[in-house]
Amino acid sequence: MITDYHASYYAHELSRIGGTGVDRLGRALFDACVDLNPHQIEAALFALRSPLSKGVLLADEVGLGKTIEAGLVLCQYWAERRRNILVISPASLRKQWALELSEKFNLPSIVLDAKTYKDQQKHGVPNPFRDKQIIICSMHFAASRAEELKEIAWDLVVIDEAHKLRNAYRESNRLGQRIRWATEDRKKLLLTATPLQNSLLELYGLSTLIDGRLFGDLASFRTQYINYGGDISGLQERLGAFCWRSLRSQVIEFVRYTERKLITRPFKPTEQEHKLYEAVSSYLMRDETYALPSGQKHLLILLVRKVLASSPHAVAGTLEIMRDRLLKLRDEARQNASALDLLISGEDIDDDLLDEILEDEEDGLIDDESPTPEIEPEPQAKKIDLEKLNAEIEELTDYIRWARSLGIDTKTRALLKALDIGFSVMEDMGAAKKVVVFTESRRTQNWLKDFLEGNGYAGQVLTFNGTNKDDASGQIYREWLAANKESGRATGSRQVDLRAAIIDRFRDQASVLIATEAGAEGLNLQFCSAIVNFDLPWNPQRIEQRIGRCHRYGQKHDVVVINFLNERNEADRRVQELLELKFNLFTGVFGASDDVLGSIEAGVDFERRILEIYQGCRSEEEIQSAFEKLQKELDEQIQTKMRDTRKMLLEHFDEDVHDRLKVNLAGTQERLDRISRLFWAVTRHTLQNHAEFDDQNFSFILQNSPVAHISHGRYHLISKTQENVSGEFLYRLSHPLGEHVIHEASKRPCPPAEVVFDISGHSTRIAVVERLKEKSGWLSLQHMHIESFDSEEYLLFSGMDDAGNNIDQETCERLFNCSGQARAVQAIPDSAKERLMRDQERHAKATLAKNLEENNRHFSEARDQLDKWAEDMEMAAQKELDDTKRQIRDLQRRSRQAPTIEEQHSLQEEIAKLERKKRTLRERIFDIEDEIAEKRDRLVESLEKRMQQKTTVTPVFTIRWSVI
Repeated sequence: MITDYHASYYAHELSRIGGTGVDRLGRALFDACVDLNPHQIEAALFALRSPLSKGVLLADEVGLGKTIEAGLVLCQYWAERRRNILVISPASLRKQWALELSEKFNLPSIVLDAKTYKDQQKHGVPNPFRDKQIIICSMHFAASRAEELKEIAWDLVVIDEAHKLRNAYRESNRLGQRIRWATEDRKKLLLTATPLQNSLLELYGLSTLIDGRLFGDLASFRTQYINYGGDISGLQERLGAFCWRSLRSQVIEFVRYTERKLITRPFKPTEQEHKLYEAVSSYLMRDETYALPSGQKHLLILLVRKVLASSPHAVAGTLEIMRDRLLKLRDEARQNASALDLLISGEDIDDDLLDEILEDEEDGLIDDESPTPEIEPEPQAKKIDLEKLNAEIEELTDYIRWARSLGIDTKTRALLKALDIGFSVMEDMGAAKKVVVFTESRRTQNWLKDFLEGNGYAGQVLTFNGTNKDDASGQIYREWLAANKESGRATGSRQVDLRAAIIDRFRDQASVLIATEAGAEGLNLQFCSAIVNFDLPWNPQRIEQRIGRCHRYGQKHDVVVINFLNERNEADRRVQELLELKFNLFTGVFGASDDVLGSIEAGVDFERRILEIYQGCRSEEEIQSAFEKLQKELDEQIQTKMRDTRKMLLEHFDEDVHDRLKVNLAGTQERLDRISRLFWAVTRHTLQNHAEFDDQNFSFILQNSPVAHISHGRYHLISKTQENVSGEFLYRLSHPLGEHVIHEASKRPCPPAEVVFDISGHSTRIAVVERLKEKSGWLSLQHMHIESFDSEEYLLFSGMDDAGNNIDQETCERLFNCSGQARAVQAIPDSAKERLMRDQERHAKATLAKNLEENNRHFSEARDQLDKWAEDMEMAAQKELDDTKRQIRDLQRRSRQAPTIEEQHSLQEEIAKLERKKRTLRERIFDIEDEIAEKRDRLVESLEKRMQQKTTVTPVFTIRWSVI
């Protein structure tokens, strides 16, 4: 049993802002539904380290959970009520961010794109970026709305896959320049596993996104770190202030990784299937066709080739769309319709894949999430040759009829055998018999579902494509809503709840989930340990994302990856070979490294090059030659020349790394245990008239809610040791009921009273409290808030016994671990009042001094950074002067050796010009030095003003204590 005084202290402790180390992250770690990995805690602490830092770069190796690290920082900001937060990511990762923030951290977010932005403006919101939720948007959208972003004082901006903006320092890089300008002077968190691929300038570019004063200008960076004799050790020291990178080798003890196992299933198409492929392929290679107008030919061919490798059923449907357009063209009903618009409207290719293909085509900045992506208009149609047009319509009709006549194709039949093999391997591993089948075509998805349902998998097959408007999905959704009516899992969003409904059904009842590319984003399928790439994308990042749905944190078994290989297609065979051997996508513990994927992204446009080979090579010899050329380019891209530099600059192999991680983990667990105990106790005390409590299972049944819109039902305290319920009934600090409990307890009146603490009945021994048994005295608690570089809150105890001996802070805290009873007390004696007041003043001064010392450390770091920036800028100016002097010396040497008077005279004129330039540069250096010194002094002065402490001290309570 605790008293109002216990509850008040607990509530203040649970809501306190500030602290050092794990204490600072305590609330975020407690609220997060994630496994506690010490390297992630370390990274989050690094990001929160200095209130004066403009941001950091988190660059852990692939697979170590940078999103979790960022989520912890976001969660902490949210807990500290700093809630103007923006997440900028590639378009394909927006949904995944929203889900991760919701499921793992209970943080509300909204994905802003062109449509939702316009919808909000129609409803009277002038700037939809101003929201009470975390804003998530794509890089292109952020750049296109830079002016609106600039208006907002963001507390934190997260940029995921930040290496995509590594050229932001170049004026020609419009995307990076716009985002950098829009978020200037805002605190940032950059995430990338590939901060350095091909050039040290990439690190410079990323640094300018964080803070333009981390280094000097480009010229000084080149001089110091890139040109001959570059100061690599000096660069490492500078990077250490804002860049953090953990390695798999450092965390292998704490993170369990399973492996990937590749099974390749060759299949040999029938003669008719092969001939259809060859015929359509030849058609796509033609220079001029009405169905493939030149303005959109590249995109159209890419889309058709995607389905050509998928299934005859998908091919027939796609060709029908193309033929229908030609029929309408012939009838002049829709002569000006866009071929691409018609093909997209046929909904053959999944929306998410279309977004990616279309975004790759963009050179400028567009609203990349608009419902119909902007496409270049078709050029004015040439005069139509009706005879030629009729022949092409007939040809497409023949292909359609041919595809329809094939019935069940060889590849589809091969899927049955592949599933048998996969399920057999899973049975041997003891894994659940679940498999995800990926295809790039919705028509193929529906075709495969019908085929499997009729061949031994009736009632075992589900589909997932991002929209799922079919009747079966609607029924699953309705059943899920009914089953979860009381669980609190339903969010009210059909899209989110339908996603959860299908995944739950797959986990609990079905065996096969057939997913399009939408299924590769944001789904967590750790309970499934097999994937089938029925259609294999050419984009390595897409493949890695697919496999990552199952091969991720929480996976208990090795993951089986099954690929199909067309034995009659040399190009298919070479693509698979490159993906398997060069990218190492399908085997090993980690799959493709970001070193490899980042190199490809930075260099060879792999998917485009593959399409060129399919389009341009007819014979096997041509295909072999083209792939050999591509592989040579890849070898040059996936180079090793930067590997040693990367290791030296970014990999911190301190001797104490391992020990520090262990200490972090132990300290975290201890901190979380304390938070859990305090939170449960204050909840029990505050809701004692509203709920029935089960202390053994840390749950309670809320019978009458003290908060509007909070459902009645069984709530479960969030746990780090067992699986948590999801949704509304998971009880944590950020839950509306949890926030109410803490607020009520902290604001409850606590007049002077006597609190009798029971150490005799306490379950464990507390030595410092046992020494106070049978003694009494006085103590007070005050809340101190210091506003300086950052907000810090302290809870300061002052205490004494009746003999006049001081009771220290730790002992007072430990007293409140014991249960107690409160009873009335006479007025506090004047002597006790005076003594407590003197102690309070002494504790407050000591705390202020400690806070000032910490701020001095931050101030010194920031001033040192400014000094280095000033030196960098002066160095750049000096370099230009030195270069001019060197040119003069060179010309003087050439003048002495000149064979003719005319040549000597010409060189002397050049020397005179450079001498004038040298004098001008000398004068300019003094001006530059003065300008830099003035700017540095202004910045230091502003830091000194921020450093001034504003202090508020609030009494919480004063009690007479006794221990029995």
